[in-house]
Amino acid sequence: MTDRVLVARIGAPHGVRGEVRLFVFTEDPAAILDYDPLTDATGRTRYRITALRAAKDHFVARLANVADRTAAEALTNVDLYVPREALPPPEDEDTFYHADLIGLAVEDETGARIGTVVALHDFGAGDILEYAPALPGIRAKTLMVPFSRDAVPVVDVKAGRVVIAEAFVERRDPEPEAGEDKEG
Repeated sequence: MTDRVLVARIGAPHGVRGEVRLFVFTEDPAAILDYDPLTDATGRTRYRITALRAAKDHFVARLANVADRTAAEALTNVDLYVPREALPPPEDEDTFYHADLIGLAVEDETGARIGTVVALHDFGAGDILEYAPALPGIRAKTLMVPFSRDAVPVVDVKAGRVVIAEAFVERRDPEPEAGEDKEG
């Protein structure tokens, strides 16, 4: 587990007066105002939201010390973090922070390790779990599965693992080496 948790990402500028588009990842988006200060990935640069309003698929935020479009442009794609201790503890064992999944072992239903979680994405149609495969013959750098109960029936943060249902496990026979006969 990390000592800081990603809670938002600054998008492109909104207008010419220094406002920015803000993509909030907290369960209650308005709660982002309760976290002060927010920091960048290094933890060294601090940000404070002074105003926040809802827009179509994001929020529009005013940040302290960002007075014009040029300053706002410089912040595009900056991720905002809070210290883990600033967040409430998970309510139950089925509740967890996405950051807690990164680095967990990925297993199939037999318990065999098939990879490591590298990210959790939300592209708008539901969460997607991305993992780096550890199976021979898989040449993809990462694989993705829907982050649903059907595809990922077990998430056990304490044990350091997630289980992917067999129907979602990608398996391939090892491909022959260059110059090797494919028919054996």
